[in-house]
Amino acid sequence: MMRVPVSWLKEYVPFDEPIENVAARLVIASCEVDRIVKRGVPDANGNLALYLVGKVVEAGKHPNADRLQLCRVDVGEAELRQIVCGAWNFGAGATVAVALPGAVLPDGQKLEQAKLRGAVSDGMILSERELELGVEHSGILVLDEGPEPGTPLTDVLPLSDDVLELETGHNRPDLLSVYGIAREVAALLDVELAPQPGSDPPRSEDEPVDVQIEDFEGCPRYIGRTFRDVRVGPSPPWLKARLLAAGMRPISNVVDITNYVMLGLGNPLHAFDQAKLGEHRIVVRRALAGEEIRTLDDTVRKLDEQDLVIADADHPVALAGIMGSLQSEVDEQTTDVLLEAANFEPLTIHRSSERLRLRTEGSNRWEKGVDPYLAEQAAKLATELLVDLAQARWTGDVDVRRELPERPVVRLRPERTDLLVGLRTEPDEQRAILERIGFDVAPDWMVTVPTWRARDVTREADLVEEVARFRLDDVPYTLPLRTVMFGRLSKEQRLRRVVEEVLVGCGFSEAYNWSLVPEDDDPHALRLPEPLSADQAVLRTTLRRGLIESAQRNVDAGADDVALFEIARVYLPSGQKLPEERWRIGAIASGGFARAKGALETLHQALKVELSVEAAPQPFLHPGKAARVGSGWVGELHPALLAGSWGAFELDLATLFAAVPDVVHYEDVITYPPVRQDLAFVVAEEVSAGELAAAARAAAGVNLRELRPFDVYRGEQVGPGKKSIAFSVTFQSPEGTLTDEDAAELRHRIVGRLRDAFGAQLRA
Repeated sequence: MMRVPVSWLKEYVPFDEPIENVAARLVIASCEVDRIVKRGVPDANGNLALYLVGKVVEAGKHPNADRLQLCRVDVGEAELRQIVCGAWNFGAGATVAVALPGAVLPDGQKLEQAKLRGAVSDGMILSERELELGVEHSGILVLDEGPEPGTPLTDVLPLSDDVLELETGHNRPDLLSVYGIAREVAALLDVELAPQPGSDPPRSEDEPVDVQIEDFEGCPRYIGRTFRDVRVGPSPPWLKARLLAAGMRPISNVVDITNYVMLGLGNPLHAFDQAKLGEHRIVVRRALAGEEIRTLDDTVRKLDEQDLVIADADHPVALAGIMGSLQSEVDEQTTDVLLEAANFEPLTIHRSSERLRLRTEGSNRWEKGVDPYLAEQAAKLATELLVDLAQARWTGDVDVRRELPERPVVRLRPERTDLLVGLRTEPDEQRAILERIGFDVAPDWMVTVPTWRARDVTREADLVEEVARFRLDDVPYTLPLRTVMFGRLSKEQRLRRVVEEVLVGCGFSEAYNWSLVPEDDDPHALRLPEPLSADQAVLRTTLRRGLIESAQRNVDAGADDVALFEIARVYLPSGQKLPEERWRIGAIASGGFARAKGALETLHQALKVELSVEAAPQPFLHPGKAARVGSGWVGELHPALLAGSWGAFELDLATLFAAVPDVVHYEDVITYPPVRQDLAFVVAEEVSAGELAAAARAAAGVNLRELRPFDVYRGEQVGPGKKSIAFSVTFQSPEGTLTDEDAAELRHRIVGRLRDAFGAQLRA
């Protein structure tokens, strides 16, 4: 999530277009805009006019309250206003922020004239937090001298702002900065883009900076700058307000400057207390075996030899691109600062971040790929701000690097753009679009890619996409006319649709879940070489996990009758580079085993496939409520996986569909009456009802129309190690009415076969 304060954005690209229109353009051409958030003081109905600069003329203890001050404040009116305040960090002569009665505060509260302990308070002296300009609330906001009493507070402080909340995607790291978004907006609106902010102030000394890079693969560039006489303290309100609006917490001016530059330009920085660095040196290297580091979150982390670290002469002082160490952090006593503006290789940072389960704003940018040419500009902006806001003296500078990568050059054929996009774009317009977003287009259409797009624009098709995204508004809404259509659904596709329709008819809803799951889901699953996260590390070998998580989310949302199914691929190890991909159907439903088995029976009936069920324990199913079927399993989930009674099944579709008959033969309805009986057999505990039913059908032949188990008994009457299974039996012949003798003969065959095969004894 990237949060872009609009006031900050307009510093780089001034525009008059309503922000809603700009957001709509960004959605089409550049990135997702989740929403536009209104921050700070509401600006409707003249509310901002009630916020003024005030001068405290008198300040003293409230006569009736020890913890309150009674102040008389000049807000540019003919008479002073009496205001009661609970803070004591100011006195007479202070310049403050005042809200008059009738003002609406950022939290929606409307300020009214009030009487506090017998004294009228005709307004409110404001703190940072009350204006959403910071987190400080123990004292009021004291302004710098200069503004006259009665000056609109909006002329002094950023009281209100709109914030764009963006989702930028994995392949556009250049959009993870305010300036990157400004570059897109300037191109979309065809307006002027301001130069990148930041310029070097004069350097007061030329002291050496000791930086060594031992691993140029992991760190192609490291700029180190030293600063003396640094005054660490709170940041000014405008800087705090921008950081808060962008989703970061203000800490101190030095730390806030590094975060501000990262958000503004996209290049993460880090500041070390130089006095805490051994021999005042920096070494960029891989971690040594057994090394540890206590990071800024006060956690000791064991390092791997593949981790890239920033070290001093003795030990690591930062996890490169991820987080600094607690022992080298900048604090209130810091006076000497070493500023790091580097460039790190994405894969190295990603591996360490995932292994340590430590993700930061910096690591998020490094692992997507930061422009290697950006470090110098980031260092310039940070230097300018440190000198201005922390009264620092810039005393040393070093830029250690190997040869930076050349800008890619790609040939574009304008006619190819028209062919792939399906929309005519004049060559001059194509050239103008590419130049607006930083590409250099030669007369022979050899296009030089800007450094901030070098990772994702490498071929002609990428250039075509750049042109196409600026023409999406011109694409007609009607689909092209199709005059000819070829092809038809395969047998597997038709059957998958039947499966979907049957389960929907059974009350199930279709779910879509991730194909990537955590590594502990199946130790034999295929692991991605470089997973995006630990939760998406391996290819799933079953649909079960995703369905359980989906069911849990529905329960958490208040649903009390949940039934879900998913038809998707699983990826089984094949011993080769590529996995074996199998289509599966999985389902989960509240209601336990009976509901899952009922849906399974309905599905098999619709496909004209006989359902064979055999008891088979599974570690994820409830003991005694687990079964194997011809193409998978069915049962009741173990309560440790999901609270309550949940039925589930999972089938391999290729195996299931192989049993589906190509031709379904019609059987005439038998009009002769059936003979129904109940048979109960005592058998050993390990004999299943399915085995008995199969043997009975083989013995009785076609005249056994139905054999359905309806009861299982265990107890003293059948003895230990035994059980009694009762069946409801239906005899019926298509050739005539069965006599009692015919039914007795069929019954005799069944009893004899089961006795011989299983030692079954007839109870009834």
